[in-house]
Formats: sequence, C-alpha cells, structure tokens
Amino acid sequence: MTAMTTEVLGLPRGRALTREDLDAMPDDGHRYELLDGILVVSPAPRLVHQQVVLMLSRVLFDACPSEFRMYFAPVDVVLAEDTVMQPDLLVAPREAFTERDLPGAPLLAVEVLSPSTRSVDLLLKKDRLRRAGCAHYWVVDPDEPSIIAWALRDGQYVEVGRAVDGATLRLTEPFNVALIPAELLD
Repeated sequence: MTAMTTEVLGLPRGRALTREDLDAMPDDGHRYELLDGILVVSPAPRLVHQQVVLMLSRVLFDACPSEFRMYFAPVDVVLAEDTVMQPDLLVAPREAFTERDLPGAPLLAVEVLSPSTRSVDLLLKKDRLRRAGCAHYWVVDPDEPSIIAWALRDGQYVEVGRAVDGATLRLTEPFNVALIPAELLD
C-alpha cells in the first residue's frame, strides 16, 4: 500500500473524503479506493495477481448464471458517499449496474491477495463489505495458493469453504462452481 498525504494529492484536510474527491484522483496507474472516507492507494498488481484474476474470471464467467454479470477491476462499487471500492472480481444481478458503477453491495466480491493489500483485503474490505450486505466474499492467496470463501449469515461472515494447492473447492452459492487454487496459476 502506498502512503500519500492529502497535501501531495491536493485533497481536502480535516474531513472524510467523498466520491467527488475520488473522481479528482489522477490517472496514474494506481488504484484509488475509499473506505469510510479514508483514501486507500494500491500500486499496480504483480503479474501473478493478474494471472489469478484472469484464470478465476474464466471459471466464474463460465459458471455464472445469465441473470448475473461478472466484472473485474477497475469497476466502482459504491457502498456510500465515502466508500467506493474496486474488488478484483465482482458478481451482481445485471439490472443492479448503472452505466458507470455498481451502486450497492455485489452478490460476490473476490480479492486476490498481494503483499501490499493483504491486510486491507482481509480486514478492512471484508468488514466493510459485510456491513454493506455483500452476500459472498472470497480471497485468493496466490503465494500459498489457496482460496477461502465466506457467506453472510445473520450479519456475519462464516467460512463456507477453503482449498489449498491442488484441492478442489466446491461451492453451491452464489452459484455452482469448482475451483482448484493451483490451477489459477497456470
């Protein structure tokens, strides 16, 4: 995660940032997200990260029922005026998207862990998506390799599946899919 001060970016000080402030960010190859008014800046991902996103998107695209759309970052997920995220992959009903973004929680958000984003993905983003009502949250760790899947139950995420290396993770929700972490690295 890159640390930038608001002075460097010319952003306001002394208040939570908003989507309007986020729209003023430079197009410089970094990913800019807001989590409860706090700017999170991520560098361009590693190639292994991109490989996992590519392979996972192929599997999810094939498994995803036609009433849903799957996108990969950068697509804004607007959870509040002060919270705009860009999950690595997301799935939501087709009609939930606007021409610009997804206003509200996706059905499924997936993050591929990187050294610079690991704690944000596992703690901050997971908690913010839970509070917004995102029904399913998965993380893929390309270094292990592994996948953990959580589902929202009574307002809390519960682990519904985990697979490491060549083991198969079979899930029935939000739709039927089988994933093998090691195969996402091919």
